[in-house]
Amino acid sequence: MIARSRAKGGLVAMALVLGLTACGGSGGGAADGGEQVLRYAPQLFPVSPDVQQFPAEEAVQTTVQQGLETLTVMKDGQPAPKLATSWESPDDKTWVFHLREGVKFSDGTPFTAKDVKGSVERLISLKGSLAPLLASITGVDATDDRTVTFHTSAPLGTLPSTLSLVFIGQGDKVADDAYWQRPIGTGPFTFTSFSPDDKVELSRNDTYWGEKAKVAKLEILNMPEVSARITALNNDEVDVLASIPPDQVAEVSGVDGITYGTGPSFNYYFIWFNQNNKPFDDVKVRQAMLHAIDVKGVVGSLFGDLGTVARSPITQAVFGSTQLEPYAYDPERAKKLLAEAGHPDGITATIQWPLAGGPNIRAMAQAFISSWEKVGIKVQPQEKERATWLKDFTALKWDMNLQTNTTGTGDADFTLNRLYTCDAKRMGYCNKELDSILAKARGSLDQDERKTLYAQASKIIWDEAVGIFPVDLKNNYAVRDNVKGLEMPVSGRPDFSRVSVEQG
Repeated sequence: MIARSRAKGGLVAMALVLGLTACGGSGGGAADGGEQVLRYAPQLFPVSPDVQQFPAEEAVQTTVQQGLETLTVMKDGQPAPKLATSWESPDDKTWVFHLREGVKFSDGTPFTAKDVKGSVERLISLKGSLAPLLASITGVDATDDRTVTFHTSAPLGTLPSTLSLVFIGQGDKVADDAYWQRPIGTGPFTFTSFSPDDKVELSRNDTYWGEKAKVAKLEILNMPEVSARITALNNDEVDVLASIPPDQVAEVSGVDGITYGTGPSFNYYFIWFNQNNKPFDDVKVRQAMLHAIDVKGVVGSLFGDLGTVARSPITQAVFGSTQLEPYAYDPERAKKLLAEAGHPDGITATIQWPLAGGPNIRAMAQAFISSWEKVGIKVQPQEKERATWLKDFTALKWDMNLQTNTTGTGDADFTLNRLYTCDAKRMGYCNKELDSILAKARGSLDQDERKTLYAQASKIIWDEAVGIFPVDLKNNYAVRDNVKGLEMPVSGRPDFSRVSVEQG
């Protein structure tokens, strides 16, 4: 990753770990008594701190991980210790995790295996978006205070990586919705307040078992308009931004007092075809949709150096990714495929996407719609408020769906096994051969074998045009120059406990 800041001598390149000094403004930097305050304005504001209800929402994960922790974390594509110090699989249907000693929740309650058991069981019972990753778990035992044993119906080699997204709350309280209004965790910050559509306030956990947070307070602010976020950054009313749209990068890159940086990410765009609806149950129609669009041209014009043409259903930063050949831009072939599918005069369809759902999402949709029209495919755009879009998306009330997505764990299993199996029922696609490959990959403890299997799975999804995968997105961020220690991980979910804000 590269970060750039304008200094007296011009632009200076540096590593992502920022060691920057400058003056803080009147809006933040220090609380009463000189205590540091860090203000973050994300692209999307969390709908709730209940990360078990919304386990795959990046905005929720980023917020909650400041106060709650997981058994494992992902480092360099592999699970590493957090609340668990080690784990082993004594047989192919059992995992045993050994918990860190001396850990307490911020209210002083000791952390034990019962908290893990309660948190995992509630997450599974909610049957949310992570459920397919945990579906083979048949039981969770608090063997003793420091040991948790997972029993599964089939080999589950991905469990250590999946647990990097399972946040542990207090086991006897996690089933209470009221608990999640201000959840108590073991992390470096404590939740002070959550004001829907406004602000999340957190304070340093001075009894934290690990290295204490550097700032006394962390504020996560809701600013839906990107122009408002950039203005607030320039006016020293906000310290950190992320996900700056490509066409507005110039407003933060090379600006005095601001450092701008980019890096790889797990984020990408996809367009799914609802194969429950004709004519998208026909692979030739789906392939025609792909050949009709100039993906390379659209990505280059809309994303510049913040996006690359996708080569796989998951980004190249993900463990298990592969490199496949993009569909050629060939309008004549698109017409031929439509005719072979029985649609010589073209087809009509709709495409939906969420309002402010990602960088240049509307422009990309419009570019594709224009290209499709040239081969006789008439597509009606349907931009929807996020809540309406999500409801309709879940109910499969769409022909095509455009959205951003992220591979939360950095492991191919998170995306491929969660979204593309017959049991997932996400868009009407079902392929028993693919299911078999993904099941074998999930059960394997051999990382090289898993890579090979995921490459096979990705090729099936690609060749059968299950969706359009136009672009892998890069992370980008902008910070005030008085911010020190920020690292933007490939997951896009920064740990703010390592960050400090210097006063002028």
